[in-house]
Amino acid sequence: QVQLVESGGGSVETGGSLSLSCVASGYTGDFACMGWYRQVPGKEAEGVSYIYIGGKKIWYADSVKGRFTISRDNTENTVYLQMNNLKPEDTGTYFCAARNWGDQCSMELLDGGYRGQGTQVTVSS
Repeated sequence: QVQLVESGGGSVETGGSLSLSCVASGYTGDFACMGWYRQVPGKEAEGVSYIYIGGKKIWYADSVKGRFTISRDNTENTVYLQMNNLKPEDTGTYFCAARNWGDQCSMELLDGGYRGQGTQVTVSS
């Protein structure tokens, strides 16, 4: 059974930093495409970032460009999200997602993939 477990969430003030991690287990081989979503109550989940295996392709939402950095450890099927200069609008539950689909990687692709339970990030003003 595939499981994705996120960690690293917490509460910080505006301008602070947090580092999220997500470990995928129960899967034989590597997930080629891994990424992060975030969601606040009453709103749809928003794609934050994704990374293709080996870092060959990386994408960020405009709202986080220059502040967030995604990376991964292919040997551990682990994806990270370093979040700097956090703003109140970054508040939400952050989920990681993973999927294999050839050499494709996108947030749309991850919509149909495995997803974790999420970790809460709260940024106060």
